[in-house]
Amino acid sequence: MPDDLSLPTAELDRLHALFGVQRIDVGGGNVVAVRRCGQGLPVVCLHGIGSGSASWVDVALLLGDRAEVIAWDAPGYGESTPLPMAEPRATDYAQRLRELLDALGIDRCMLVGHSLGALTAAAATQAGGVLAGRVARLVLISPARGYGAPDRAAQGAKVREERLATLAQLGIEGSARQRSGRLLSAHADEAAQRRVRWNMARLNEHGYRQAVALLCGDDLLRYLPPALAVDVAVGALDVITPPEACAEVAQACGVPLQHIEEAGHASYVERPQAVAALLAACLDKAAAPAA
Repeated sequence: MPDDLSLPTAELDRLHALFGVQRIDVGGGNVVAVRRCGQGLPVVCLHGIGSGSASWVDVALLLGDRAEVIAWDAPGYGESTPLPMAEPRATDYAQRLRELLDALGIDRCMLVGHSLGALTAAAATQAGGVLAGRVARLVLISPARGYGAPDRAAQGAKVREERLATLAQLGIEGSARQRSGRLLSAHADEAAQRRVRWNMARLNEHGYRQAVALLCGDDLLRYLPPALAVDVAVGALDVITPPEACAEVAQACGVPLQHIEEAGHASYVERPQAVAALLAACLDKAAAPAA
């Protein structure tokens, strides 16, 4: 892999030692790859379209003394088995997530969805969703609404065409070089930039195509408000899912939008301390007795 898409050996060794990959058999010949560390209430983290489980490492290590942080590689990402359909919807990803929690024996958790992961998280926790009653609190960070609503169909078709054309022209690694910079703010240091590129360069083409189908074919708002307490946050400098777009999601949930200062879209890579503090506060609220 070219140097600009690699990580230093010491950083890789740290990742593998402290937040290494485990392959979980979820039945039916399917596997979900996860990284996990810490002890306490499970905090299950779902990454966005251009990322993977390794993106959560710094947040996980910061929270590990009070929670068991579990980050998945979504179906078709990393070593996780793709979904069987060519154009899955959020409920299809949510079903695989339920299978993972069943396999891990997790009956109660806090669920965190970043960007496209917010679609899966919301679909899983809607009234009658596959995880209804099993999630103590839902956290949506820079949620991607998607383009599945009728009034967004034309825009969705354009996004799909552009994404797939870039993939065909540049491949996964070329796409990582072209797109990764938009996930961060001007405050991001070189290490954060390198990590975002590295994660994006490790995407699998088939899984990415399925994720593009989800982004362009589904609509987060159809799953909101969730059937439980929710927090919605956004990087204050996010240009992918900007604050004004995330404000619509927060409004649909009936909660205020929280801002992660000096952070772009990949806030959990760029500002892990701030995101860990946000999640710690959400854990406190999840543990508090009902009023």
